[in-house]
Amino acid sequence: MEVEMTSGAHCEPDPIIFINADHQARIEALVERAMERNPTMANRLFDEISRARIVAPEDFPPFAVDIGSRVSYIDETARLQREVVLVFPEDSDVARQRVSVMTPLGVALLGLQKGQAFCWDANAIPRWKLTVTNVESPQRAKERKR
Repeated sequence: MEVEMTSGAHCEPDPIIFINADHQARIEALVERAMERNPTMANRLFDEISRARIVAPEDFPPFAVDIGSRVSYIDETARLQREVVLVFPEDSDVARQRVSVMTPLGVALLGLQKGQAFCWDANAIPRWKLTVTNVESPQRAKERKR
């Protein structure tokens, strides 16, 4: 689906992000294992973890992206609206729009809140920008799937 570029969302240098305390150790372990295979991705995710606010599951903001969240976003570089579920690597499945936290998109989405934008100079893309338009909590996403 093609969409108009939004002018309301801008890219903060480092938007405030949240990480569920229940997932922190597992994400950090993924980063450690990825350091040799994909140091660029691992370092980017490490940077995100380092600046994130780690919060208990019961205090996790309802419109922040967590593992298992269904996320709608606008890829403002490609002018497309998309919807994915953020997952751990072993649960990723492109055909089912299940995106691993260990991909550029997964790193970008992790912890963002509805309305926040993320900019990243990634690979051949001069400036990649996405804006989160909706977030369904993992519990709500599971209920919707049924």
